[in-house]
Amino acid sequence: MSTAILTGDPVAGSSLEDDLRSLGFDVRRATDAAGVAAELAAVPVRERVALVDARFMGHVHALRLALTDPRFPAAAVPGALGVQAEARTALTRAVTAATPAPALEPAAPGPAPADGEIHDVRDAGVTPATGAVLPDDLAIALGADGITPHRPELGVLVAAVPGDALERARTRDAVDAVDDERVRLRTAVKSRDGFFTTFCISPYSRYIARWCARRGLTPNQVTTASLLTALIAAGCAATGTRPGFIAAGVLLIASFVLDCTDGQLARYSLQYSTLGAWLDATFDRAKEYAYYAGLALGAARGGGHDDVWALALGAMVLQTCRHVVDFSFNEANHDATGNTSPTAALSDRLDSVGWTVWLRRMIVLPIGERWAMIAVLTACTTPRITFWVLIAGCALAACYTTAGRVLRSLTRRAERTERAARALAELADSGPIAELIAKAAARRPRGFLAPLFAALGAALLVSCAAAAPSGWLPVAAAGGYALCAGLAVAARLTGPLDWLVPPVFRAAEYGTILVLAARSEVNGALPAAFGLVAAVAYHHYDTVYRIRGGTGAPPHWLVRAIGGHEGRILAVTFAAALLHDQNHGFTIALTALAAALALAVLIESIRFWVSSGAPAVHDETGEPA
Repeated sequence: MSTAILTGDPVAGSSLEDDLRSLGFDVRRATDAAGVAAELAAVPVRERVALVDARFMGHVHALRLALTDPRFPAAAVPGALGVQAEARTALTRAVTAATPAPALEPAAPGPAPADGEIHDVRDAGVTPATGAVLPDDLAIALGADGITPHRPELGVLVAAVPGDALERARTRDAVDAVDDERVRLRTAVKSRDGFFTTFCISPYSRYIARWCARRGLTPNQVTTASLLTALIAAGCAATGTRPGFIAAGVLLIASFVLDCTDGQLARYSLQYSTLGAWLDATFDRAKEYAYYAGLALGAARGGGHDDVWALALGAMVLQTCRHVVDFSFNEANHDATGNTSPTAALSDRLDSVGWTVWLRRMIVLPIGERWAMIAVLTACTTPRITFWVLIAGCALAACYTTAGRVLRSLTRRAERTERAARALAELADSGPIAELIAKAAARRPRGFLAPLFAALGAALLVSCAAAAPSGWLPVAAAGGYALCAGLAVAARLTGPLDWLVPPVFRAAEYGTILVLAARSEVNGALPAAFGLVAAVAYHHYDTVYRIRGGTGAPPHWLVRAIGGHEGRILAVTFAAALLHDQNHGFTIALTALAAALALAVLIESIRFWVSSGAPAVHDETGEPA
């Protein structure tokens, strides 16, 4: 159990102790700095501890935000400070500095300190009248020690330390005027989300989240339920019958409702965790791509025996490349200086016109709109129509977002940082062959040469694979692609369009696998290629979320072991050339490669995300997925 230490003399009639106990704290009292130091020393160093001014008045949810959020080493609101284990040492130093020294022989009188001056550092956090430690002053001391407490945005919530009876009465009136449970429900929903999610899901999913919280369910359990529901939906779609398709559409929407609920439950109850970050980051993609596979199986098993595996794989390739564009652009501009442009200014002006905000959010086809469209089309039409409409919508969204970001990049004058260049290099996923070429390059590409080399290699590779899928020409093209890939990353990726390099690499790798499998006319090649692209895409999503958490890409040995994008392309083109005339040989090779990659990537990924050092990365931006 966490411990809360009330500092100072108790206030008659205060419900503060009960409020803290309702948040799961064991409440202790300390009237002076020495008492606080003693109580703090008695709390195990791995436990969360809170220091709360006994005069505190405010909403319980304001205390919850400051004292129970596990994402921050320290957090504070007026009159309350919450500290996690990693900041306990700094808190102990601050309390020790605030503890008066033992009495010594009287010293000769000296000049009085100037107004606001602290005569002794040990007086920094002590109330002169009572000797009690003030949490607000300790929060300042933590900041000076290098741990700046998080200050949650309270909005209309109240957190105050009134000094007299009149102030307490006014604060009580302010608290009574706001229903903090209503605020808690409202803030459980992302402030920025898609149209379908905002108006069709969140108005009731927040109440499902509260229902789950009151019954002790965790966000991870809801996330798992969402995954299972989506997998059942995929199984229904795989039946190939109209009732199965209708059930699949309904269950897909139910899965999305649970997908919204898990995040709202995490925000409602502040149950953020490392494992939850991993589940949230990966399960959305797993659900959607499993549903694609279910639709493809259902089309093959239906009355028409329609083979839509190429469309299913094409939809997955397009969707994944869209996400890589988003991730790469955002990382390139994460902390750029002078990051303004006329295009961005126009976008900000359009945001002031309400209807354009929702229109632009719908154009990019975020997950809510996309899943609703897929569900309706599945129930009412065929898998082929579903995939064609999905591909057309995603292609339009990709053109819209990519064109806007290219214009922003060309018109802004931004200086990209070393962190951004490192993130782009990690997103590029270069293997040992590209690294050797990059080191041997005599001239480093500047300006627009990096994306130009990447695009040239990608065009050469995909065109040769389409022209001669079963010969040795794609192998030669893969060698040329590796050369271009090495030249593209030979210099730091700090150019205005260098963020395009990773998505171009992804399009080349996924697109080549798709073309070779589709043109091979080998039974089972496309489903095997679907599995291979899914395994590689998981590796790339895993890389993104590690970078977002500030821990960098997966270990270099893993990237080298799985070949990098250019090494995998060489392996696939070589298998296509060598095994094209053998019955099922290419299919077996793709399946074996997919299984080996999935095993290596998943083992290392699971090890990382369940380790204590993994970051809790939760998407609070509302950016479309």
